[in-house]
Amino acid sequence: MASREPRVAIIGGGIGGLTFGIGLKRQLGFHNFTIYEQGADIGGTWRDNTYPGCCSDVPTHWYSLSTDLNPHWSRTHVPQAEIQAYWKRLAAKYALYGHTELFTRVRGAAWDAARALWVLELEDVRTHARRESEANVLISAVGLLMEPRFPPDLPGLERFGGALFHSARWDHGVELAGKRVAVIGNGCSGAQLVPEIVKESGISVVNFCRTPSWIIYRDRHAFKEWHKWVFAHVPFAMRLFRAYIMFLHEMGWPLYASVQSPARAKAEEAIKGFIRSVAPEKYHEKLMPDYPLACKRLVVDTGYLAALNRPNLDLNWDGIAEVTKEGILTQKGENLPFDVIIFATGYVADTYPVSVRGRDGLTIQEYFESQGGPTAYLSVAVPGFPNFYMLGGPNANTSIGSIIFFEECQTNLALQLSAPILTRSARALAVTRAACTAYNADLQARMARAVYPLCHSWYRAAGGAGKNFSIFPGPLARFWWITRAPVWAHFEMEGARRWWVRRVLGRVVWCAGVVAVLGCAVGVWRDPEGAERVGEVLREQCLRSWEFALEVVQRYVMAPLGIPSS
Repeated sequence: MASREPRVAIIGGGIGGLTFGIGLKRQLGFHNFTIYEQGADIGGTWRDNTYPGCCSDVPTHWYSLSTDLNPHWSRTHVPQAEIQAYWKRLAAKYALYGHTELFTRVRGAAWDAARALWVLELEDVRTHARRESEANVLISAVGLLMEPRFPPDLPGLERFGGALFHSARWDHGVELAGKRVAVIGNGCSGAQLVPEIVKESGISVVNFCRTPSWIIYRDRHAFKEWHKWVFAHVPFAMRLFRAYIMFLHEMGWPLYASVQSPARAKAEEAIKGFIRSVAPEKYHEKLMPDYPLACKRLVVDTGYLAALNRPNLDLNWDGIAEVTKEGILTQKGENLPFDVIIFATGYVADTYPVSVRGRDGLTIQEYFESQGGPTAYLSVAVPGFPNFYMLGGPNANTSIGSIIFFEECQTNLALQLSAPILTRSARALAVTRAACTAYNADLQARMARAVYPLCHSWYRAAGGAGKNFSIFPGPLARFWWITRAPVWAHFEMEGARRWWVRRVLGRVVWCAGVVAVLGCAVGVWRDPEGAERVGEVLREQCLRSWEFALEVVQRYVMAPLGIPSS
């Protein structure tokens, strides 16, 4: 493998994996990579989530790559099928299908220190045939919204005699018209699907709720044709519109930064007023959250509150004791019969699904457990795991904006960290434990001052009561700033002589160039009549600076490393 061209393996063909593949081609001009996707197509969560009403709760012009804006979005918040079509177009545009192995699960990966390679164990999910592959750089793009979560303490699921499935694995073969349907969960997915399925003929729906959500209003409308024309033809119009959306969302950060925010009380009362104005009075008391605004994910209203006025929809707050053969037994002892039970109960977010074993013999999951939950440096790098980078990693989620913005920031950082390996300037690179510890100590200190620790949520480990491993506690501009370029002192490198020579030489040449230009400027200032000699002086200064740079590199870099100067 050492004599071959370096290779990149990407786990997952969702948004993160596709974004990194595009970045390899656009930013590095690198093409020797493979995306391993266990599904039948690319798209990840937007391929899998096909439940009725599934859509983005972030404005679509921001829920897209900055390199590939789309002037033809149909609405401010488009449905799942349109988002999936966007990513499939990008996969075709950048010829990513030729780099993708579908129906291929990465069962595990182990670091081979002697060869500075990742050895991957692959499985064809159709035939279960297994094989191995190797890569110099391993990218984890499995994301948080992968494995559907069923309540672990709810007995009787296997006894139910009707249809039972999770919203993330919607069973389109089940006819809901004329059926008695239970929907468990009132978070983002539940609030999107309930107002759609209650429109089915003859259906009756009971939505089982445990905790009320902060349900907010968002303006949602279709774009007119002249809007699309402006986005497509007026220079900078679409980018300015996108920047405007980003600005509005960033202005919401003070609501998250502290419970003492002056605007918080007004915002909470305004949202409660909105809920009361739309939902029927009989549910007002139950629908009012008793925890601070924004410490859990906000739910964008897509018609859920209005649907509560329909006679074929009821809310049930009694709690579920167990699932029976006929339906659901509540904690108040009431047996409710159902034909279909749908779980809208989120995802398993605090467990890493692939057995990736690093330099010290630990797997990623074992390292996470040793840290009290998922932990990484800048959400990307993990100590003890060389040439391994995560997209959608710990604390790379946002409660105020677009996750794709975070994916792009992480991709930019991971590409810069991968470059020394892919140019054969280094064999291995890993973040130091000290840097990772210091970064996460600061992150959790910022988290403690924000609103997030004030309630149980899936953002937190230990069943919702541990440390927050999901959210980045700050405005998105700050995440961009700290991931814009690596702090190389935070990394340990192996076999990096060529890289250090290039880096030092580049720095010296840059500084020498600045000195040359300043020298010319001073010379012209002292002798205005000799301005015509600027070009000659600049060439002379640059030549002297170049000779000086070579001397510095040979004396202070190459000689100590034993690299011949000729």
